[in-house]
Amino acid sequence: MKLTISQIDQLFIFTQQHYVEYYDLQSELVDHLANAIETQWQENPNRSFEEALHIEFKKFGVFGFMDVVEKRQVALGKKYNGLVWQHFKDFFGIPKIVLTIAMTLLLFTFIKLSLYKVCILVGFYILLLGFTFYEMFKNRKTRKEKKKLNEKKWLFEEIINQYGTFSATIILPLNLLFQLINLGDNFLTNDYWILGISFLFVLFSLVLFIVFKIIPAKASFYLQQTYPEYKLEKL
Repeated sequence: MKLTISQIDQLFIFTQQHYVEYYDLQSELVDHLANAIETQWQENPNRSFEEALHIEFKKFGVFGFMDVVEKRQVALGKKYNGLVWQHFKDFFGIPKIVLTIAMTLLLFTFIKLSLYKVCILVGFYILLLGFTFYEMFKNRKTRKEKKKLNEKKWLFEEIINQYGTFSATIILPLNLLFQLINLGDNFLTNDYWILGISFLFVLFSLVLFIVFKIIPAKASFYLQQTYPEYKLEKL
């Protein structure tokens, strides 16, 4: 005997009722429960779906899904983090590292030849701040809308949002803006300083672009390949 579509849906509702909030984790549990119930039916075809589910759920102990969800969340988290870091490594490998060097030299030349070096850096920095806050605001709005519409939550998306918040916290401290203004043009007379600052700003730009643009697009592709429901949800 095989589970019906209606019974599979009941399993998803069951996992959600037992505090499994992320759909990718729910999918793994539903797959486990479905296989276990079908195994029970091979031994006892007369056993009802509800009874088989109750028997299988009891095997998880007094804490229910809590322990297994915690372990799977750590495992999936490592898997997702690995995918994220792979995109970072790919972006800073050959030939894309050539693009990074070219962008650094271009910014270096532009700053070096300018009479208003600090103004350029401050303007560039404000541009990065604006981009970061815009993307964070857009992501927050999207999460609120999904919550209002009761759409599925995905662990991968949550991890990506954490990367965005972390990047903004580490890369873009507001005091750096005031330090640039206070230092003035005096510290930009040395070419090595200009080159270092140029590389730092290019690095900031690339990290933000990867976190807010590249990785979400790749994550969407990955989730669509792994979970067909994700693609249907986006239609």
